Amino acid sequence: MAGRVKDEDIAVVRDRTSITDVVSETVTLRSAGGGNMKGLCPFHDEKSPSFNVSPARGVYYCHGCGQGGDAIKFLMDAEHLTFIESVERLASRAGIQLRYDTDTSKPSGPRPPSGQKQRLIAAHATAVDFYREQLGTPGARKAREFLAERGFGRDAAERYGCGFAPDSWDALSKHLRLKGFTAEELVTAGLSKHARSGSLIDRFRRRLLWPIREVTGDTIGFGARKLFDDDDGPKYLNTPETPLYKKSHVLYGLDHAKREIAKRGRAVIVEGYTDVMACHEAGEPTAVATCGTAFGVDHIQVLRRLLMDSDSFTGEIIYTFDGDAAGQKAALRAFEEDQRFVGRTFIAVSPGNMDPCDLRLARGDLAVRDMIAGREPLVDFALRHTIGRFDLDTVEGRVEAMRKAAPLVAKIKDREKRPEYARKLAGDLGMDLEPVQRAVNNALRGEAAQQPAPRAKSAPDSPQRLVEREALKLALQEPVLAGPMFDAVGTENYGDAVLQAVREAITDAGGVQSAATGGAVWIEKVRDACADMGGQMLVGELAVEPLYFDGQVDPRYVQVTLARLQGGALATRIRDLKSKVQRLNPVAHKDQYLALAGELFSLEQQARALRDQAAGAM
Repeated sequence: MAGRVKDEDIAVVRDRTSITDVVSETVTLRSAGGGNMKGLCPFHDEKSPSFNVSPARGVYYCHGCGQGGDAIKFLMDAEHLTFIESVERLASRAGIQLRYDTDTSKPSGPRPPSGQKQRLIAAHATAVDFYREQLGTPGARKAREFLAERGFGRDAAERYGCGFAPDSWDALSKHLRLKGFTAEELVTAGLSKHARSGSLIDRFRRRLLWPIREVTGDTIGFGARKLFDDDDGPKYLNTPETPLYKKSHVLYGLDHAKREIAKRGRAVIVEGYTDVMACHEAGEPTAVATCGTAFGVDHIQVLRRLLMDSDSFTGEIIYTFDGDAAGQKAALRAFEEDQRFVGRTFIAVSPGNMDPCDLRLARGDLAVRDMIAGREPLVDFALRHTIGRFDLDTVEGRVEAMRKAAPLVAKIKDREKRPEYARKLAGDLGMDLEPVQRAVNNALRGEAAQQPAPRAKSAPDSPQRLVEREALKLALQEPVLAGPMFDAVGTENYGDAVLQAVREAITDAGGVQSAATGGAVWIEKVRDACADMGGQMLVGELAVEPLYFDGQVDPRYVQVTLARLQGGALATRIRDLKSKVQRLNPVAHKDQYLALAGELFSLEQQARALRDQAAGAM
């Protein structure tokens, strides 16, 4: 294994990497003003966007959870890569040939990935190519027929990477071993398994395969469909849980759909691989599907980040379920999770209870688009099917239906809609509004009792703290302008311990004068030099926080800010000194009184000079 990557190559990777492009593969970003971008944090669940990206400086910071750093750190946190794996991933994207300290000769070609995750991803990429080639062989006729019968020709199969696992116990395993992958890597990846005899055999055999990719486009697993009657396995078989593949987090088709989801502000949830293909081929490219599991909380978080589903911007989530009992049950279960979305949720049920793939075959592309266009609010569907289980011709049936339906009305996120839905429910039940409204209110009180108490908001920063933060922001964001002026103003001018720690870290990093150009390299250098954990988080926060200056920052603004910083610190010292002087008896403590009075006079002169400096700079 080669040694560490040369520092100058890491710097080149940072310089040539657009952090916006890297983050946008996971998070939908929108303008936050001042050249910054914002979105929903990928590292914790939130309703309003607090995740900020500064393209100019190549850094990100979340004001909600405190995660921050550059593009390398983002990949480490978002994809659980090591530092070297992140550097190698970004270098590959940018076409940069990395050099390693232990290398003694000029590299002749790209260095293979060394970390486990990169090795497993490489094994999957090789498996995709292998399976795709197999789809064209005589033994894969059944797989090709399956796709053709569902309206997918060679081009569609190629677009979605469809493949075929041949009628062999170890064809893929042998192929990957010849490519240099170890038996342990293949088992860990879920591509192979050990037979009872101890030999290595393929996970999939005689099946049609779909590669399952994460949002970045890397294949992390496969979905396999049974083709032959003598196959005694399940109809669909997926990759088992691995270091790469977590079925509760994965949505099939997301790599194809992510940009359209962000662009159109909606996502369509379907039930299977062919349904995703059918929707995309029919002109609805926002369709995704779960992989062998119910649509759950983790899937919701993935989509919310792409939709930027927040208090200020809401998208649409459209579920497509069969109209049968199982589909109705799935839809009602989806409504239970509905409050996790800020956006509007809908359900689209096709005529004749056909899934999107069957509907496209029977009635064409337009019918699929019409089905989705004809969606109805999920709450309407949930209410209709809830009260439909009761005999509304009897008093008992109406009361029981009201008891079951009232909590659904109480869960509607938009409180202004609740009274209207209560009226609608009363009308559907044939009851007076008063008992229905009372049942809804009782359900609301029950919901409120289960909610945790809101956290108290912290007091706003004082004017002096805001000036201190502004000075540090200038040092981090505009080091070329701040330069010697900043370095000349010491730590004693900062009254907050965490701000002091950041100021000391700037000195330990060589001072602002040492930052040739600034950007991510300088910010990371300061963060690394900060021994205080709170200070490390604050460095990331200040690196993306907008300056209190509308326009292009110039040396005059730096001068004004630093003058105000020192002036505020002096004002505090003057106030303390005045208090001390007033407590002294000028007769009993004449010498001490005169010394303090002289010091006070000197400080007041300095303060006046700083005020004049700030005014002159303006």
